[in-house]
Amino acid sequence: MTAAALVLSGCGVGGAEDASGTDELTVLVEGGGLAELQPVADAYKEETGTTVTLVELPYDGLYDRISSELQSGQVSFDVAALDAIWLSAFADGVTPLDDLFTDEVKGDLFPGLVSEAQVDGTFVGMPVWTNSEILFYRTDLFEDPAEQAAFEEKYGYELAPPADWEQYRDVAEFFTRDTDGDGETDLYGTDVKGAVETEWLATVSQAGEEHMVLDAESGEVTIDDAEHLEALDYYTSLLPYAPSGAAQLDWAGAQNLFYQGQLAMMRFWGHAYTGTPEDSVVKDSIGAAPMIGGPGGIAGVPGAWYLSVPTATDKKDEAKDFIAFAYENNELSMDSWLGLAARISAFESNQGEEGKEHYAALLETLNAPQTLARPATPQWQEIVDTVLTPLLQKAVEPGADNAALLAEAKAQIEAIVE
Repeated sequence: MTAAALVLSGCGVGGAEDASGTDELTVLVEGGGLAELQPVADAYKEETGTTVTLVELPYDGLYDRISSELQSGQVSFDVAALDAIWLSAFADGVTPLDDLFTDEVKGDLFPGLVSEAQVDGTFVGMPVWTNSEILFYRTDLFEDPAEQAAFEEKYGYELAPPADWEQYRDVAEFFTRDTDGDGETDLYGTDVKGAVETEWLATVSQAGEEHMVLDAESGEVTIDDAEHLEALDYYTSLLPYAPSGAAQLDWAGAQNLFYQGQLAMMRFWGHAYTGTPEDSVVKDSIGAAPMIGGPGGIAGVPGAWYLSVPTATDKKDEAKDFIAFAYENNELSMDSWLGLAARISAFESNQGEEGKEHYAALLETLNAPQTLARPATPQWQEIVDTVLTPLLQKAVEPGADNAALLAEAKAQIEAIVE
């Protein structure tokens, strides 16, 4: 890939010129993608003379624009940054990138990203950055000698960032308390998110499930099997140690609870480590550890974005050259506010630096065998919106029958994918 990029650069990458007489490529991105790709675009301009214009759109607007232009066959962009869950929906409208995925390239990408980048055996996107939930915990609580002594006396082992389901539930129970003596719980061990599906999906993989929700290849819907039920039972078993209103709790709400000091632990996307507000009461008391593991081991869900080339652009070669350059210079993205990349070597070269202490947790989580990509089905977003999120919102309510909810979800998903 490096050689290919150099050859293309030497041949005047950018090919066709725009009306102003300058080489230019247009890349559609979402807000996070703009932050990640701007330093890459600047470096590409300096090295090749080609201007890369990053067009920022909101998440839903980005999906709608890409979808409508790919369907029409008339595109205004040469590269698009795609959320992982869009790849299968847009696969027919983008150019195969198989020649970019050499053994060396694949060896420096997390396993979940290599599998996720393929639709029906064809590579349709090059990962530009990835994320995963990891464990965040309050060091002021975990490192307090009095808390350590009390925990060991009650549970029989040392207080430390939990590594598995049992430990996580113990720690969550231990820290759920009334701290000011007014009879009301004001510190909770954890949160339980009912308004987003990804954290429960990570729990499904932790249970040892190989095909979360459905097997995209065979079409078999697996959501009612033993692993899914075990994961849902565990997920909802944490409700006594979490604030009320779980059915409405989403990512933003969970962050606020943790930053306000109301949670001892939070499972959350890794970028939150560097995104902690300056006025947070826990600003200087946040530790990071790998995502917890269940019977199947540690598992998160890769939250990756990919660069893809529409087949309708007349700058396919130039677009692929930019993608090759973005891969080779992936480490440039790590100084953005997200601080994320896709290459293992990029994380490894930065771990241990001040402010990047969470990279070790991200590396271990993303490299875990059970950190599996979501099913490559074009109906995935519909399944999330109409089945998975409503399922969780019902499951976190009192008296929920988890087995019955999963059986109902299976019938709904089968109707969607049939």
